[in-house]
Amino acid sequence: MYGWIWRHLPGPTSVRVLEALVLFLAVVALLFFVVFPWIEPILPFDRVQVGS
Repeated sequence: MYGWIWRHLPGPTSVRVLEALVLFLAVVALLFFVVFPWIEPILPFDRVQVGS
């Protein structure tokens, strides 16, 4: 998968590294601002009880 992304990024190596970093940061931002807040109510992190 990473090889496919690397081959499809335009430009020389230095530009590709910058583009890959921007893509990585965009994915992290999407996870933190959209996915994690959406899924947080479903996760049982506030219901931690050992035993009955």
